[in-house]
Amino acid sequence: MEATGTDEVDKLKTKFISAWNNMKYSWVLKTKTYFSRNSPVLLLGKCYHFKYEDENRMLPARSGCTIEDHVIAGNVEEFRKDFISRIWLTYREEFPQIEGSALTTDCGWGCTLRTGQMLLAQGLILHFLGRAWTWPDALNIENSDSESWTSHTVKKFTASFEASLSGERELKTPTICLKETIGKCSEDHETENEICHRKIISWFGDSPLAAFGLHQLIEYGKKSGKKAGDWYGPAVVAHILRKAVEEARHPDLQGITVYVAQDCTVYSSDVIDKQSASVTSDNTDDKAVIILVPVRLGGERTNTDYLEFVKGILSLEYCVGIIGGKPKQSYYFAGFQDDSLIYMDPHYCQSFVDVSIKDFPLETFHCPSPKKMSFRKMDPSCTIGFYCRNVQDFKRASEEITKMLKMSSKEKYPLFTFVNGHSRDYDFTSTTTREEDLFSEDEKKRLKRLSTEEFVLL
Repeated sequence: MEATGTDEVDKLKTKFISAWNNMKYSWVLKTKTYFSRNSPVLLLGKCYHFKYEDENRMLPARSGCTIEDHVIAGNVEEFRKDFISRIWLTYREEFPQIEGSALTTDCGWGCTLRTGQMLLAQGLILHFLGRAWTWPDALNIENSDSESWTSHTVKKFTASFEASLSGERELKTPTICLKETIGKCSEDHETENEICHRKIISWFGDSPLAAFGLHQLIEYGKKSGKKAGDWYGPAVVAHILRKAVEEARHPDLQGITVYVAQDCTVYSSDVIDKQSASVTSDNTDDKAVIILVPVRLGGERTNTDYLEFVKGILSLEYCVGIIGGKPKQSYYFAGFQDDSLIYMDPHYCQSFVDVSIKDFPLETFHCPSPKKMSFRKMDPSCTIGFYCRNVQDFKRASEEITKMLKMSSKEKYPLFTFVNGHSRDYDFTSTTTREEDLFSEDEKKRLKRLSTEEFVLL
């Protein structure tokens, strides 16, 4: 009876905290964000310039964009559609109880896990749908601060986003849910895309069965000394995401893997080994890889010398975003304008959505308005993410990123490096363990060390 009473007290306490956090974080979508018409906006490798309203034109890198031959999309609505199409994962309440706790919400502690989910979701969007994909219903979401997007009212939407950006340099058009689609988008093609869109979101559902849901991520976190209700740093989340993808059993996920850099070093042979692993017994095609690089952009505060490097990273077609934030809050950084970072904020408590139901509502998984934050406020601890479709793509990306690292490094050593060979060639123990259920002892030590070094998140 006493235990039952304690359980009831814990449940009441959890409900009270949830109600408080829901009120506390309800302002997130009500604050306005203003964008300049005179500066380009970069969003995950795509460049927009609102100065050229109702125009699309090719401008060189000197215009302010960091990749040559970007398409400058003039219409504000195109940027809005692109941004809203990204998958948004936030605090939720009243989801199935997390095993080993009385928690039915992650309000107040799960923000870094949510930003990690958003980065992984963007990687899966690239893998299955491609960077040109946008959600057809994106602009139907009510935008609480639409007047802040432009100095005058936008009277009509433009033609299709894909048509206006047909000349863009981008990732190779991928297979859609492992089925090749050729030719123009048809109704069947759009239906396939929507099925895939829903499937990706369902993998992040707040239930014990969802491959990348909060419940599963917490289970993997336990193996690094974390538990539900604890705070998670960007580096620890990187390792949790790697483990979650390794353990995923859905057939569509067998063609993708995750690699986490060791001590700011990406060992190329280790990455290629992961990519070259057989997808199935009958298929030896390269796997796609999401590369996660935990870094620190300074000491107690972010060093502003890294600003141009972060901009360059977010300008790359390979980038899937940054798990970062400011002290006590984690954000998913996806772009920038001038010296401000553009992000999605997980600190918004929404109701549980059962993604196992056919045609579950999608609206709460897409953010209606971006937020901006000065780079100077960024906490130095973060994890950078890249996506490469195959080994050839990885080699091209590593060369391009290495050049950027050399250009941005004012000191003797760059922020992180790509080196040839395996980690074992450098007398380090490889963290690419194949154990079914546990992290290696070396991983556990590294994760615990990272946990003590990283900032506290609320």
